Amino acid sequence: MEYHIKSWAEVAPRLVAVAAGREAADLVVRGGVLVNVQSREILDGWEVAVADGRFAYVGPDASHCIGPDTEIIEADGRYLIPGLCDGHMHIESGMLTPAEFAAAVIPHGTTTMFTDPHEIANVLGLQGVRMMHDEALMQPVNIYTQMPSCAPSAPGLETTGFEISAQDVAEAMAWPGIIGLGEMMNFPGVVNGDPQMLAEMAATMNAGKTVGGHYASPDKGVAFSAYVAGGAADDHEGTAEADAIARVRLGMKSMMRLGSAWYDVESQITAITEKGLDPRNFILCTDDCHSGTLVNQGHMNRVVRHAIGCGCDPLVALQMATINTATHFGLDRELGSIAPGRRADMILTSDLKTLPIEHVIARGQTVARNGKISVVCPHYDWPGSARQTVRMGKILGASDFEIHAPARKNTVTAKVIGVVENQAPTEALTADFPVKDGIVTGAGGVCQIALVERHRATGEVVNGFVSGFGYTGDMAVASTVAHDSHHMIVVGTSRADMALAANRLGEVGGGITVWKDGKELSLVKLPIAGLMSDSPAAEVAAKADEMVAAMAACGCTLNNAYMQHSLLALVVIPALRISDLGLVDVTKFEITDLFEDSE
Repeated sequence: MEYHIKSWAEVAPRLVAVAAGREAADLVVRGGVLVNVQSREILDGWEVAVADGRFAYVGPDASHCIGPDTEIIEADGRYLIPGLCDGHMHIESGMLTPAEFAAAVIPHGTTTMFTDPHEIANVLGLQGVRMMHDEALMQPVNIYTQMPSCAPSAPGLETTGFEISAQDVAEAMAWPGIIGLGEMMNFPGVVNGDPQMLAEMAATMNAGKTVGGHYASPDKGVAFSAYVAGGAADDHEGTAEADAIARVRLGMKSMMRLGSAWYDVESQITAITEKGLDPRNFILCTDDCHSGTLVNQGHMNRVVRHAIGCGCDPLVALQMATINTATHFGLDRELGSIAPGRRADMILTSDLKTLPIEHVIARGQTVARNGKISVVCPHYDWPGSARQTVRMGKILGASDFEIHAPARKNTVTAKVIGVVENQAPTEALTADFPVKDGIVTGAGGVCQIALVERHRATGEVVNGFVSGFGYTGDMAVASTVAHDSHHMIVVGTSRADMALAANRLGEVGGGITVWKDGKELSLVKLPIAGLMSDSPAAEVAAKADEMVAAMAACGCTLNNAYMQHSLLALVVIPALRISDLGLVDVTKFEITDLFEDSE
């Protein structure tokens, strides 16, 4: 089964006839309280009539639209709010395919998503993006695709499975579900006038579409102005009030995110609640949510509730998750509000602050009630080439994870990646380590980290150090989700367990595994590109919960530490990361030596 909605132009004659009372509506919702995000009003007693999946009449009395076959929904005094929109997100971070992601978030009231599949682009290239795009278009809700811009995210600092070219971007702009360019992470390239980055943005703007931004530098001076001049229209990398203000002052939309591990709304929303900036230039999003968060806590409803909890007016919070998002992508005449002609995406809720999602309508059809989905989300037929992507080249042993000290050293000072709880940036730390038989041994509170090449079967392993997870005893965590190059990241205190964990993922074709004392505690299988499962979200979430519990059993105390783990190779967010080419100083965008005194 595939879902399709006719264009406004195609159905305008019927919409006019229904609104005028000459024809009967397919659906009428009455007895409710309309939340109008166009005017920021609450309109008691307003009713809604739907025809051909779109709103036809919105007003105080829809009785003239009712015929013998019209479905009637009694709102019973509940609020009618637009379906929620996620302005920036990565489906792959949910560990789910687009179909299963949709099935997970529809009961939470999300009816529109703007997705950037740059995770699969790094593994399977343009072909993988097309697969995600095609499954997205099959769904009963609106999933728009942003063509990935940066694979690799930082050329010269990592090696990906595939590379995205400006020609790929130009080709994708003609696909029906492409809404724009995914986050432009290579901000140094833009600032320095890199021809490929500028060509990608030009192809997007020539197609009349939106360029997504990603500016992770603290420099808000000339470099930031140069980046915005290149065409990036939004940014979700802000972590402080000053970041949000700087973005909107230069005409960008400030996207404030609440993901599984990114808590950047509370620190920025004061730009609205205290500084009084115009909220139309702010958008709420999730960026990255894993399946456990989606199933157990929610999606955009969770973000809106959080914004309200941070002191935001509920109507403003709803605008930032509906009409503001739609307007940003040039779709405010298509969705984002309960108004004539728009797609009939709507939620019935009994409270605007706690936001229980009691009834979800998408394109005029009931898709969920009281947390239970009531439609089928069709699956794409994923080929074998998408399921056989973990190529390690050899069976790894403990010796592959040894860190050899510089000659004749008894102790060394080494750089350490410092994890920061609930934030994407890391710290660049140092620590002193003892050396035994030429091998660097562990130090209190610091684990080893390794990046295992898994695209071209080179058998190469890059080793380093990471702190902040709190792991104790002999253990290891390995994942083939390793933004954005998506090699394999292994973090551990035991080289033997690190080898066992890495080999396990090679055996099952990708996923996340946790080992302790030589035994596997948990395994989340992600067979599609080593990133996603096409199993139901509840099943994947249960496995993810087991993973979180296993990490805790190894001593981890961080909130959603897996998300931190998966970003340790993201070489476009400061300060220190790891790649297949070595340790990366993201403040300088260069490879750096592991040992302080070897430079």
